[in-house]
Amino acid sequence: MSGKKDEDVIGVHQITLGLAKVAPRLIHIFLNIIRALKIKNDDPLSLGMILEINAIKYRGEKALLFEDVTLTHSEFNSRINQYANYFLSVGIAKHEVVVVFIENGPETLFIVGALSKIGAVASLINPNQKENVLAHSIGLDHQRHIIVSECLYENLESVIPRLRVDFLIHWQRNSSKQNCPKNCIDLNKLVGIQKDQNPPTTRFIQTKDRFANIFTSGTTGLPKAAIQTHRRWLQLYYWFGKVNLNLSKSDTLYVPIPFFHSNALMVAWASAAANGAALAVRRKFSVTAFWSDIHKFRATSFIYIGEICRYLNNTPKIIGEEKNTITKIIGNGLRPEIWVPFKKRFGIDSVMEFYGSADGNIAFTNTFNFDRTVGWTPAKYSLIHFDLKEELPKYGDDGFCIKCGLGEKGLLISKINKKTPLSGYVNKQENDKKILRNVFKDGDAWFNSGDIMKNIGYRHVTFIDRIGDTFRWKGENVATTEVEKVVNAFPGVIISAVYGVRIPLTDGKAGMLALQAAYDWTEKELNSLNAYLQEELPSYAIPIFLRFCDNFEFTPTQKVKKVRLKEEAFNIDIFTDKIYCLLPNKGNYVALNKEIYFKLNMGKYSF
Repeated sequence: MSGKKDEDVIGVHQITLGLAKVAPRLIHIFLNIIRALKIKNDDPLSLGMILEINAIKYRGEKALLFEDVTLTHSEFNSRINQYANYFLSVGIAKHEVVVVFIENGPETLFIVGALSKIGAVASLINPNQKENVLAHSIGLDHQRHIIVSECLYENLESVIPRLRVDFLIHWQRNSSKQNCPKNCIDLNKLVGIQKDQNPPTTRFIQTKDRFANIFTSGTTGLPKAAIQTHRRWLQLYYWFGKVNLNLSKSDTLYVPIPFFHSNALMVAWASAAANGAALAVRRKFSVTAFWSDIHKFRATSFIYIGEICRYLNNTPKIIGEEKNTITKIIGNGLRPEIWVPFKKRFGIDSVMEFYGSADGNIAFTNTFNFDRTVGWTPAKYSLIHFDLKEELPKYGDDGFCIKCGLGEKGLLISKINKKTPLSGYVNKQENDKKILRNVFKDGDAWFNSGDIMKNIGYRHVTFIDRIGDTFRWKGENVATTEVEKVVNAFPGVIISAVYGVRIPLTDGKAGMLALQAAYDWTEKELNSLNAYLQEELPSYAIPIFLRFCDNFEFTPTQKVKKVRLKEEAFNIDIFTDKIYCLLPNKGNYVALNKEIYFKLNMGKYSF
């Protein structure tokens, strides 16, 4: 895990230039960092309070843009109030958890904002979830209200018999074509007749209160509900909204990613709200509509995940494309190899790459606009030496962890204290798996990010890789144990191992499934497995590669050893096992031959 100094390490000259660029804002930056760190658990401030303040301060300025709809801050707050007053009318109370299973769009903001004003909690379930995963996510917390989109009702209906409690189902209409099911409440109809005054409950909400659950795969197993508090949102409001992105009331931030993820809900919304900027929202990312949306909404910034930038970079060039209205972007996962070309091609001045997680207590941001770094953080953190094969920290002769030096790579951990508390998961037992104790001294506690970073100096790091049983594909975290559980239930499978492998010129890691079969499979079994996986798993979790192994290597605790499998990936030159690939626009797995292998390595397929 060690390495020599190289070109990635930041020098004195670079940091001096970076400081010079932000010099006019240094006092502003410093003051807002202090404000973020001084937030206390019992402060009477919340997301809902910010909405009400903005409705007065930026009354006539644009707050929300969606398709052909424009809402000012006053109108945005009024619409949220109608939802809040409806929720109060049906008895939703402070701290109550409400399942929000809807398609992405402005409605998510209306509902989350409304529940936040009551002090209730929006449990934001990924609309890609279905069957056992969906039933698990709904049942993680105690709820008696479900809000469901018309287009997702069938998925919800299929799991209702597995739920142990009775629910009131509030049906969110997507169109005028369908009637509200008899066992549901027509949410649109009843919200529309509510008063739009601020509810009396907002002033009683404190920063320590939870307002949302965001689901993450964590490191293993089924999705976990990561707690999002008003304090966390407000800290990001200062950190991203005022210290880093620093938009103004005349700016528009384009959000082509879903609000059931922390990037949109916590970063984009907080960043826009900080200075009264507008959010331009799209239901689902479209590479073909991206720049037309930017032009339509006159967006000056957008939030991304790495795949978005790669997709945009792969589109054919057009004359004048660099003369767009975008000046700075914020997000995570921008690949190092396209970082500079992307900036130059589209004429983007500033890339606010950041690092954070829905379940963590730390955020890095590229404040000084260096290339190929997730930036720095004022929070207390460390990189420690880590054994990737054993997946355990390394310890020194004194029994404590070993810190990484300049240019070295290690596991990122962040200190848990009063200024940077760890909200963690709804299931508190899961929190212990993410906490390292007695790291540098007896009794200390640190959040284990599960990510390998490189120390490049001046409190700056670069992201290297994710460890453990989770990998990222299509902007989603894939829990390998959950995929393995589904695969192992398929007839003819003795045991399976799932892991992520890199495909050249693609972001993240593609899923690879190695399995031991009870007998030789024909094309019929392959096609049946594919159909089964398509039914049981979200699209991003379906393995791209399928490898048949005669046997596996096991750890003493009978876990499949994946290190060698990961290293071999889909390299047909170093093993003779049968291997198949699920190519783009192909219905089923096809045998991986020399031609396909060559094209994969040349980036000829667009996954």
